[in-house]
Amino acid sequence: MKIARVGSNLGGLISLSLVCAGSTLAQLAPNQTFGFSNSKVATFTYGQNFSCLDQPGEDLDFNGIPMQSDPAEFQTPVCQIATEPTIDPTGKNITKTEHLYVLVPMFSVDNDQNVNDAMACPNGGRPLSGTQSQLCGPALGAELLTLFGNIPEAWKTTVNPAITTQCPDPNGPGAGTCTTHASSLDLAPALAALGKIPSPATANIFLPTPNHSHIIDNDKINTKNPIWWEVRPVLIFQQSDWPAADASSGITSVKAMDEAEKDPTRAIEVPSNFFLFFSSKKGGSVSMANMPGM
Repeated sequence: MKIARVGSNLGGLISLSLVCAGSTLAQLAPNQTFGFSNSKVATFTYGQNFSCLDQPGEDLDFNGIPMQSDPAEFQTPVCQIATEPTIDPTGKNITKTEHLYVLVPMFSVDNDQNVNDAMACPNGGRPLSGTQSQLCGPALGAELLTLFGNIPEAWKTTVNPAITTQCPDPNGPGAGTCTTHASSLDLAPALAALGKIPSPATANIFLPTPNHSHIIDNDKINTKNPIWWEVRPVLIFQQSDWPAADASSGITSVKAMDEAEKDPTRAIEVPSNFFLFFSSKKGGSVSMANMPGM
């Protein structure tokens, strides 16, 4: 089920091994992540930082002042889920922009009820900018319990070892991180669309970037030159749909994802104003059994 555009530790440097064509072992570079395409593992290489678009006429901080008259609104990027711009960072019509589907585990393997398991605040807990604040740590845990009845694997500091994720960043500081990604996302419009808060949203709800995995279209698995991709979060509600690290089971292709989205109890897709810049190369089998959040 796709929601149409809504009015808007374990840190340390750890090696991953990727078995490429020709049986050559290669390490993930610090600016790389794994992804899935056509039920195969791919390697994404990021060429610059993310972009979160804010266009004239929009009011992403809900203060009643349009962006073009409110410079403070875009000094800190508002990366907003369920808000979609009309263009990508190149100025190209959004309908011509490739999609990066970001799978988000909205289930809890063990029905986690411990609010202390929720991710701590990125950026040391400091406000993002102005009056913008972050929901994280035990306060996030309590809110997740209210909204979903448990602490989803998406926002757990340590993902249950029964599943694997491609982010958090194995080269980074831990949960809620991934190379060149934003550290916080505004979920207010998405929560409003899901009926979790009153609609329309009237205030930002910034959460740490969730643990997640990636899928791109089959014909884009080998994209030699980096391009901009629109991040389209796909909320996964059933553990049985979650992809295995080696792409041997679960949702590891756009076809399988589209099939799951026919049932809103399995998967819901939303747009965003969040873009990532990377190239993709078909990899092979990947061993991630001992990775943080893996």
